[in-house]
Amino acid sequence: MERQRTEDIGQKTKDKTPLWRDERFWRIAGQVLAVLLVVITVGILLDNLIFNSEQQGLQYGFDFLGEQASFDIGETTIPYSPLSPYSQALLVGITNTLRVIVIGIILASIAGMIVGFSVISDNWLLRQLAIIYVETIRNTPLLLQLFFWYFAVFLTLPVQENSISLLGFISLSNRGVELGSIRLSSEFCALLVGLTVYTAAFIAEIVRAGIQSVPRGQWEAAKALGIKPFLMLRLVVFPQALRVIIPPLTSEYLNLAKNSSLAIAIAYPDIYSVYSTTLNQTGRSVEVIVLLMGTYLVIDLLIAGVMNLFNSSVQIKER
Repeated sequence: MERQRTEDIGQKTKDKTPLWRDERFWRIAGQVLAVLLVVITVGILLDNLIFNSEQQGLQYGFDFLGEQASFDIGETTIPYSPLSPYSQALLVGITNTLRVIVIGIILASIAGMIVGFSVISDNWLLRQLAIIYVETIRNTPLLLQLFFWYFAVFLTLPVQENSISLLGFISLSNRGVELGSIRLSSEFCALLVGLTVYTAAFIAEIVRAGIQSVPRGQWEAAKALGIKPFLMLRLVVFPQALRVIIPPLTSEYLNLAKNSSLAIAIAYPDIYSVYSTTLNQTGRSVEVIVLLMGTYLVIDLLIAGVMNLFNSSVQIKER
């Protein structure tokens, strides 16, 4: 009886609450207003785009992708010639970029972990060298570093006839690096080294922070069990540190993918370079920019998706 009376009083109080003082109403109204603002903004931009296009007599469509590209690309991993269509040229740009991203992520991860472990090493000289590397690289613009690797390193190597031979199967010249039957251009090597060195400095800090986040008691417990230092890191510390390392590591991988667009500064034919040439020749600025943004978006979503799966696999499963 008393409970029924309390509910009736609460219902009456709720009924008497003015709409402008109802918190739930303002939450819903705020979300509706935000959606309306987004829709109106997009509508204004589209209307402006259509109006300007009609004034200039422009027409939209992706039919140009089937037309002959009529420009050469200096470095290709798939069959291509100037007689190929624009779609094939764009595919060359995508494969060139993917090649840099995939190899760059692998090398940067390895280098970053080595430097990260060196930063917390008991060896004073190794620790200081690692700290100097991290502070120097991450406080220098990536574009300048790419210029350094391209103009001051790879282009100053001897000509191909006087190339430097290493280990009997590696040849270095100003035309690039030859690994047996595999030839890598100077532009590709400079971009790959620049992205790897730059990203590894940030990954090193992520690895250091992840390892130091593991409670000291875990280290002491492993020592008490007589586990050797390397096994202690591999079996006890690093698996726990991964839960802290992976989320920021994902951001660094995404940064590496997006930073690869600086390849145009050293004449490497990546996505941005090939798409820019296509835009200049066809004049289809809107379509090409949409394709370019869509391509980077898909690549980044794939990287984020893979890393999210990896992150889920290393999380503690509560029973």
